[in-house]
Order: sequence, then C-alpha cells, then structure tokens
Amino acid sequence: MSHAHEQAAHGGKHGTLSSYLVGFGLSLVLTLLSFGCVMTGVAPHHLIVPGLMVFCVAQVLVQLGFFLHMGIAPEQRENLMVAACALLFIAIVVIGSLWVLHNMNVYMMPGMSHG
Repeated sequence: MSHAHEQAAHGGKHGTLSSYLVGFGLSLVLTLLSFGCVMTGVAPHHLIVPGLMVFCVAQVLVQLGFFLHMGIAPEQRENLMVAACALLFIAIVVIGSLWVLHNMNVYMMPGMSHG
C-alpha cells in the first residue's frame, strides 16, 4: 500500500512523535490522578466518584484526539458521527443496566435497600 493511499484511508492526518508523547503523558497523568484519588484518601469521599468521572471523560477525549486523531474538521465528520453513535449505545447500556440493578435491589431485596 502506498504512502498516499494510506494517508487517504486514514483521512490524511497522522500524528507526530511529539503529539503521541503528549497524549501518552496526559493519559499517564490522568491515570495516576484517578488512582491517587482512590488510593491515597486525599480527596473527600463524596468527591471521589465525580472526580473519577471527570478523569474518565478527559481520558477518553485524550485518546480520541491524540491517538485516533478525531477532530471537528469536515473530513472527520463521518468518524465523529460513528463515535457519537457508539457513545449513545454505551450510555444506553450503562444507564439501562444501572436502572435494572436498582429496581432489582429495591423490589427483590426490600430489607437491604436502606442499609
């Protein structure tokens, strides 16, 4: 496969070594922050889950931007739509699973739902 054909197949945009290193560094920092938030006990207990969610979303954005080269450019629009559809499906599965588990806990184990 020629170099021009490879670039056309991937939208014509590849990362540089420095962009990969920046992405790797950001991923590493976000991962360490997540572990540090849980393992050290420095963060207040009620902020751990929201903090992990923020770090998770930031990690996904870093992965999409630096490693999958997804952006808002017009040539990336098709990839962005596929990613948005995948995120919608993942959200439906996660929220649906949480809803089912909550209802099972409330209706099948009524004595255990409040501690």
